[in-house]
Amino acid sequence: MESTGGVKGVVRERIGILLGFAEKEAKRNPARSARYVSLARRLGTRFRVRLSPESKRRFCKACGTAWVHGFNVKARLDPKTGKVVYSCACGGKKGFPFKRGRAGR
Repeated sequence: MESTGGVKGVVRERIGILLGFAEKEAKRNPARSARYVSLARRLGTRFRVRLSPESKRRFCKACGTAWVHGFNVKARLDPKTGKVVYSCACGGKKGFPFKRGRAGR
């Protein structure tokens, strides 16, 4: 019988694969892309595996579509709050902090 760490490792790998498929299918078939995202999120909740911060930034939490920059999401920098604000085609917005580099000074 496999240990819990082994199962969670397989689940993390499967979540990454599903999110990759969702990004590839986002332009051709948005419904299938949303299905892949929902499957990945369900796997995470069923096996109590947290999504990595990188994975959370790959889809819209409101509508469940995979983000493809320039197609269904816009990224804007908000220097007042120090966040990158992603605006989805569904109207949902999500902000993530960013660090200023030397070029910004």
